[in-house]
Amino acid sequence: MGGVSVEIGPYEEGDMEEIIAIERDSFQTPWTEKIFRNELACPVSRLLIGRSRRPAGKTVAGYIIYWHVHDEIHIHNIAVRSDMRRQGVATGMLEEALLRSRREGAHRVTLEVRRSNLPAQRMYGKFGFTVAGVRRGYYSDTNEDALIMWADLREVPLGMTAKTGAGEGGDA
Repeated sequence: MGGVSVEIGPYEEGDMEEIIAIERDSFQTPWTEKIFRNELACPVSRLLIGRSRRPAGKTVAGYIIYWHVHDEIHIHNIAVRSDMRRQGVATGMLEEALLRSRREGAHRVTLEVRRSNLPAQRMYGKFGFTVAGVRRGYYSDTNEDALIMWADLREVPLGMTAKTGAGEGGDA
């Protein structure tokens, strides 16, 4: 399955409407615009946008939001437009976030993922994430458990996707 070409870069003010649409389509309990705005104001928060080229111009293909605290990052959300999933967009955004974090001095990366989200777990596994624990009933919308996954960023294999974020499928 081939990937789509995306450019990954910082949030731009005109992105919010598309981010909110992707968020609502992706999660049972979506973040509000206010939550995203609070994240944008937080000094440790990072928001990267994957943009694809379409005949009508660029569109937000997806986003990744994470915190960089000291030598550690915590990934909060990765979401991709429904019509662009499984085409390498999430893989490209995750890789770019990890590359940037490594350059900024991060050594470890963590996240929570639904126990049932096997595609995301496989994607994280490609980057060296392993399960370190379980948060029972973590997701309040379904009471589903979250797997806590960690990776040593100094050992994460990077360079799997092209600079533009194009990659192979199999991501969330």
